[in-house]
Amino acid sequence: MKEIKTRIEHLAKKHTHAMIELRRKLHQYPETALEEFQTQKTIAAKLKEAGCKVNTKIWKTAVVGLLEGKHKGKTVGIRSDMDALPVTEKTGYSFASRNPGKMHACGHDAHMAILWGAAMILNELKGELKGSVKFIYQPTEEMSPGGAKYLIEKGVLKNPKVDMVFGLHVDYRLPTGKFGLLDGPMMAQVADFDIQIIGKSGHAARPHETVDAVMVAANVVTALQNIASRQVDPMEPVVVTIGAIKGGTAPNIIADRVEMTGTARTLDAKMSRAIPRMIEKVIAGICKTFGARYDFDYRVGYPVLVNHKGINDIYRAAATELYGRRAVVEVEKLMGGEDFAYYGRQVPSALMWLGIRNPKIGADKPWHHPQFKVDEKAIPFGAALLAMAVWR
Repeated sequence: MKEIKTRIEHLAKKHTHAMIELRRKLHQYPETALEEFQTQKTIAAKLKEAGCKVNTKIWKTAVVGLLEGKHKGKTVGIRSDMDALPVTEKTGYSFASRNPGKMHACGHDAHMAILWGAAMILNELKGELKGSVKFIYQPTEEMSPGGAKYLIEKGVLKNPKVDMVFGLHVDYRLPTGKFGLLDGPMMAQVADFDIQIIGKSGHAARPHETVDAVMVAANVVTALQNIASRQVDPMEPVVVTIGAIKGGTAPNIIADRVEMTGTARTLDAKMSRAIPRMIEKVIAGICKTFGARYDFDYRVGYPVLVNHKGINDIYRAAATELYGRRAVVEVEKLMGGEDFAYYGRQVPSALMWLGIRNPKIGADKPWHHPQFKVDEKAIPFGAALLAMAVWR
């Protein structure tokens, strides 16, 4: 393995400039979910350059590249997301977004460049590669229900059959040169819901003749916080959040309707099934108390992301081989969601965090922030690690 380690390190260094150049090009022209048309063309051309057979017809704006090794063996998938966010960029980059109101504020531009870098490395090693690699460029990760579910339905894990999938995501919490891993559940199931409180309007001076939807909604918002604090084991991570509320027309008119929208997140499948019933029980009880009616719509999104220990062990071995044991960090669970979770429901899969934090250059802002930056020194680390993991 020592010879392969040296070659992978050399090839990652060799392709670093091109990876950064690709990342900056993608960053300048961000495209939001299912609008990644130019991104698709760019990636398809780059994958051909890396010796891949390219498929742009599988689903929407997705791109899949297949690199076939000289010898028979397993087929390994590596996934990158593609879509940008509806965020107005404030990084001050010379290569800042040229598409108004759109920005790669979650690092998907870096993911795409890193995946291509891994393809370039593995292409130069394919004469000794025992198996094949599918480079899965997936659109619409940021918008539920995501692209992973549909790509799987369209057969992305077939022909040839994919035995395992590696994922990578940049992480502003970890310093450049560090890799974050966690076995088992790592990211939450995400569900969104809408609540409509239906009361009875009237004059603000005669509240006894009305059913105040604003007052009922206020009680609902407050009571929902008791689910996590009083109805669930405190060792069980649960989030119930009302993110938006709208109701009323004037200060002297009691509102007859209030609309609310929120999100619920949990890391346990059993709890995920229980949460909508718990939310509706709260809403129904308060509405009955005050004589209001309600509508409740609950939409389950991404499932819990569960990392396969065997895949993480490959990551650990690869990172240790390349950069030493101290490069690997055991991370905590997150209540954010990721549609990479769908791959793990089909084949052994794991998502690894790639450290990009560097406060000296402002690379310390959270995901989705208008000043989110990536320390580009992390890009060759990511490409080398993916290539070594695939090789192993």
